[in-house]
Amino acid sequence: MIDFHGFFDQLLLGALMTLKVAFGALALGLGLGLVAAVAKLSRSTVARAMAGTFTGVIRGIPELLVVLIIYFGSAGLLTRLAEDFGHTGFVEISPYGAGVIALGMTFGAYASEVFRGAIMAIPVGQIEAARAIGMSNSLIFRRITLPQLWRIALPGLGNLFLVLLKDTSLISVIGLEELMRKTTIAVGYTKEPFTFYLAASVLYLLMTVVSMTALYFAEKSANKGFIRDGG
Repeated sequence: MIDFHGFFDQLLLGALMTLKVAFGALALGLGLGLVAAVAKLSRSTVARAMAGTFTGVIRGIPELLVVLIIYFGSAGLLTRLAEDFGHTGFVEISPYGAGVIALGMTFGAYASEVFRGAIMAIPVGQIEAARAIGMSNSLIFRRITLPQLWRIALPGLGNLFLVLLKDTSLISVIGLEELMRKTTIAVGYTKEPFTFYLAASVLYLLMTVVSMTALYFAEKSANKGFIRDGG
């Protein structure tokens, strides 16, 4: 039997933190991605330029650098803003907050293209028919675009989430005690890298398998009425 020297509970706590970061970044990223996709397809030149700049910059920088820039850069920015309101102390964002923001922005940048492609895949005739009967643009988006958007975009978003789940390990560099950080601490204490890195791999694999299973059933549910089971 494998001896974890009392660190197994710590690994589980790290895995829980990993999931918290992943789902927090997912929520933020979905919102950012949808807004950016709509902006890219809007008639406003300014909106298209802003969305294109955001996605271009974020996708052009390694995720690790985004994490470091958000964590260290936000501290200086928040401190200056606080000084404008009379606060003299140092203000910093927590590693958890920085991780969620950084990974959420990265997810959102990639998700914007998934959303944009999904919106463009919706038949134009449905939009024209909705306008013909007097539906407003906001109502068309809620009643026609959005329901189909999720069905079309779900496979791509699922793949991005699996990447996001593994990218949470990057936040260990700023001190957040997620799974990778807990594993590194255990290795340093026990001097048994193979045991603990293997255990971490198994935990990441389990989270991935559960996520893939959930995505399978989500896609199956979203495609009811559009494809046959097994089709």
